[in-house]
Amino acid sequence: MNATLPAALDDIKTDFTELGLKDRLQLLLEFSNELPALPTHYAEHPDLLERVEECQSPVFIFVDVDDSRTVHLYATAPAESPTTRGFASILVQGLAGLSVDEVLAVPDDYPSDLGLTEAVSPLRIRGMTAMLGRIKRQVVKKAAA
Repeated sequence: MNATLPAALDDIKTDFTELGLKDRLQLLLEFSNELPALPTHYAEHPDLLERVEECQSPVFIFVDVDDSRTVHLYATAPAESPTTRGFASILVQGLAGLSVDEVLAVPDDYPSDLGLTEAVSPLRIRGMTAMLGRIKRQVVKKAAA
C-alpha cells in the first residue's frame, strides 16, 4: 500500500492496474454505474454544487466537512458520459468518510496512476485531476470555516 494513499483508493488503483486495458475500461464503466445518487438536499439545490469546468461533460461536486473533520463528497455526472462519471464515482467512493488530512494527502497525480492513460484521452485524465484538485480546494475551504 502507498503510504499517502488511503486504503480505498489504493484498492481501486490495484484493481485497475492488475487488469488488461480492455478490462480496465469495463471496470471504469462499472464505477460509472455505481456513482451514488445525490442526497435530496443537494438534488433540490443544484446551486450548492460546483461545476468542474475542466471536464467536457457537466460534472458537479460538493464537499462537506463535519465537526469531526470527516469529509463527505457528492458528485453528479451525466450517464451518457461514462468515463467522466466513472472518474467521479472513483473519487466519491475512494474519498468519502476520510479525514481532511487524508484527503489532502492524496497525490495530485492519482488519476494518472490508474493505468488508463492508454485507454482514455489525456483531456479526460486532466478532467479527473481537476476534479481531485477542486475537491481538495473545497476541503481546505470547508475545514477552515
